[in-house]
Amino acid sequence: MSSNNCKAVKVLDVMQLGHSSPGEEIVELRLEHPGWKSWRAGQFVMIRPLSWPLDLVWGRPFSISKGDDDSLTLLFQVVGRGTARLLELQKGESVSIWGPLGNFFTKPKDRPVLMLAGGMGIAPFSGYVDTHEQPENLKLFFAHRPPLENYPYAEIARKVEAEEIQEKKPEDIQDIIARVESLIEDLADKDGFVVACGPTPFLKTIKAAAERYGVEAELSLENRMACGVGACLGCVTKDTDGHHTQVCTTGPVFKSTDISLEG
Repeated sequence: MSSNNCKAVKVLDVMQLGHSSPGEEIVELRLEHPGWKSWRAGQFVMIRPLSWPLDLVWGRPFSISKGDDDSLTLLFQVVGRGTARLLELQKGESVSIWGPLGNFFTKPKDRPVLMLAGGMGIAPFSGYVDTHEQPENLKLFFAHRPPLENYPYAEIARKVEAEEIQEKKPEDIQDIIARVESLIEDLADKDGFVVACGPTPFLKTIKAAAERYGVEAELSLENRMACGVGACLGCVTKDTDGHHTQVCTTGPVFKSTDISLEG
């Protein structure tokens, strides 16, 4: 990774979306643009506030949600000490950001594309929709637990066809699985394409259905990361040959047929 990809930028805005319990907040963090020439939906960044003490050594990885010429927006959920500290960031405060890291989702032309998002897996699809040349070919299915207003769903749904299911009780999981399988089956005779991001059980369902119906699919993994450049080996997953591969450098986006999602 070139040192030119590590920049100090200012915080432009920290906005909690909707209403969540303390320690579960979902937050949009808007940063000054780092000056990169480009980034692509599915890529991620590592960030670390300059004010963090030495007990928080590692940066935190986040998918790039969206961006323009002036800013870059990240979406995160408060799940621990690091993200709790990020929620406390103030406008004008400086953070170190390095990226864009990893690979990205394919944006096929003239093919129907089904975007499947589970929970915080919705993050990269704002940018995917904004940068796709044929948004009329896109459809989003979103499965979530917190209320819908906690996510940027409405913003995406204004631009493309979208539907959602909220998991309120355990039985709802079967409805989500059935709908995912039905949507993928519908793509089988249309030369459709799937892009997906979410927790591993969600991705396992998508992988199985895509392979059953012969639909091409790309999955973005949410493995925990520390360095983002392949040095720490903390994010490894297994490919279909049983070999370990680093999610941060060979992913986070993989063809569904290239990874096992087991073990």
